[in-house]
Amino acid sequence: MLDQREIRRGFGRFATGVTVVTCRNPEGEPHGATVNAFTAVSLEPALCQVTVTRQSKACQYLDGKPFAVNVLAASQLGIAWHFAGRPQDLEPQWADGVLAPVLVGNAATISCLPWRTYDGGDHVIVLGEVTDLETSDADPLLFFAGGFRDLAQLDTDTHWAASVDCPDLGWFGAATEFAPLRSRKYAS
Repeated sequence: MLDQREIRRGFGRFATGVTVVTCRNPEGEPHGATVNAFTAVSLEPALCQVTVTRQSKACQYLDGKPFAVNVLAASQLGIAWHFAGRPQDLEPQWADGVLAPVLVGNAATISCLPWRTYDGGDHVIVLGEVTDLETSDADPLLFFAGGFRDLAQLDTDTHWAASVDCPDLGWFGAATEFAPLRSRKYAS
């Protein structure tokens, strides 16, 4: 049997974005949970997935209810900590979303209707049908190897210039035209 620390360490080598899944509790108040287990699933129909631990309040509140996936901006580290169970001095700013309460200042906000839920071991896999999407130009907050990170631009000029797959400088330039091959007849 694998050690849970080793599993977590291995999974942690995959960089993810950081989201806060928001919904309403039974009293109608906004509730959120920091989740980095989020992924796009389908374009037709538009579906996304979040995975929440079975013991969380969010798991109970999401059961058959609309929700929003708030893709956090790099400037929202305090928000990530707040909804991960470490309340911050500055309270999060809420807004009324299309289907569920949303946070202010996100890199993207994805509003969802419940689609399906699946058994995910100690988690529940929740699929949502995307009904509304808002994006900003903000860079996302990232999570890697047990810590929060921000996005850094890679020096892509070096990569593409050294690659034969470069769309501009590869084996053939992007504007290259090819003439069909002509067959040759050889005299015997």
